[in-house]
Amino acid sequence: MIRTALAATALLIAAPPAAAQLQEETLQPRYAPALGAGYKALMLCGAIANAEANGAVRTPESVARWELTGIQAPMNAFTADAPVRIVRQSSGQIAHVAVAWAKDMPPRLAAYRGPKKGCSLLPIGMPETALEAAKNMTAPPPLPTPQAAPRLPEGRAGGELATAAQKALDGSSYGAGARTTAVVIRTAGATMLESYAEGFGARTPQRTFSVAKSIAATLVGAAVHRGEVDVNASAGLGLSDADPRRAITIDHLLRMSSGRYTDTPGNRSDPLYYGGASVEEAALDWPLVAPPGSTFRYANNDTLAAVAAIKSTFAGHSPAELFAKIGMTGSVAETDWQGNYILSSQVWATATDLANFGELYLNDGKLASGERILPEGWVQYISTPSGPQPASGFGYGAGFWLLNKEEGVPQDTFVAVGARGQYVVIVPSRKAVIVRRGEDPAGIKFDIAAFSRDVLAALPAK
Repeated sequence: MIRTALAATALLIAAPPAAAQLQEETLQPRYAPALGAGYKALMLCGAIANAEANGAVRTPESVARWELTGIQAPMNAFTADAPVRIVRQSSGQIAHVAVAWAKDMPPRLAAYRGPKKGCSLLPIGMPETALEAAKNMTAPPPLPTPQAAPRLPEGRAGGELATAAQKALDGSSYGAGARTTAVVIRTAGATMLESYAEGFGARTPQRTFSVAKSIAATLVGAAVHRGEVDVNASAGLGLSDADPRRAITIDHLLRMSSGRYTDTPGNRSDPLYYGGASVEEAALDWPLVAPPGSTFRYANNDTLAAVAAIKSTFAGHSPAELFAKIGMTGSVAETDWQGNYILSSQVWATATDLANFGELYLNDGKLASGERILPEGWVQYISTPSGPQPASGFGYGAGFWLLNKEEGVPQDTFVAVGARGQYVVIVPSRKAVIVRRGEDPAGIKFDIAAFSRDVLAALPAK
């Protein structure tokens, strides 16, 4: 009887009353709307605040039409109707965006950190009262005058080039349902074509998504050139030198061959991207499941770990410094709420910024002034497949995809690729950069290889 009584007491301690306990079937459905509200808050904050800082205009209605339409599950079911408040400081600058998602929880918050820092998403449950700027609510300031989208240039490269760009912009080719927002085409340093969808212009930044991985690889290259980093050295993962993850190098991480586990192909990173977790919490401590260098697994966590490995260099050489040198004047590398760069996805840049980024690689890592900021041979390094490769589709180098399997495209073509249709195609043999920006709905794929073939066919021979 004593044992029975003790067992019953233990059960009472271990199992709180049902009314006070959130069971799995109750808890899990709360996560999706929390993510959806975080997605909405971060996109509204980033699109509007970064545009205004760059002298452009984005409205909540425009962001709803483009960034918040066609997003991936499970966020897509919880963004449209989630109530939004855009809070501004007395100066008129956005302070933060709050998006409600549950009656018994604070809204999801994305805080604007300033022109060179952009927006950071705060953890689920962070109260709005924790933000000092919430005390200074004011009416929005007068918006800058909207930019007129430039017309397609005439007479620079013939009608076929303009036709290819127009087909991309009107959605008549290269992928049913694809939504192009910008096209910039350069050859030999000259802009041959620049055109935008309505509401977008040369000063309008968009989130790069995974184009940021190629930017991250460029930051690594700049650190290598300064003698601060060795890509063949350990990335410092793991708890001690006895931890087998210590064998993972920066090169492994840039080539997506760390051997670490990821929960999904592509490594969705929802807790970090839209849940408000930090890079250190969400990306650095995943376990090893294969020898480093033996398998290809595209993963946000690998890029984030490569960036963490060069974190000590940012005090003297920040992403903002690199952007300034390249001429990416409208670009912002955003961080988590603890200040860690999310350089696997969370960079905002204009189409012309990305064209300037591509020019750096056409010039073998040298600026227009002649100053070298990437090592000699770095272009070959990032564009050469080494070790395990994707089973199908494009090849992979170090932070860049390769169009080395595509018929009709020069074999030296490499490309920075991001979700929702972000592309920076670099063709050294043709001295060409092709930038296509988009807000393609989930499941819709813009055919960048076909578009690149058409553009290259229309450009003057080198």
